[in-house]
Amino acid sequence: MAKVKVTQVKSKSGATKRQIANLESLGLHKLNQTVEVELNAVSAGMIAKVQHLVKVEE
Repeated sequence: MAKVKVTQVKSKSGATKRQIANLESLGLHKLNQTVEVELNAVSAGMIAKVQHLVKVEE
């Protein structure tokens, strides 16, 4: 499986509880934090739900 780098670029204040839960499930807890996640159907779905808050790099 491919791995991608996900960086939180916008604040989670004002986001819904579901979006905040997706960020935390991805491992993002702070602004400008970067994590490397394995790209599968589950993580791709979580990234899609918070795409306005994160930046994704291959």
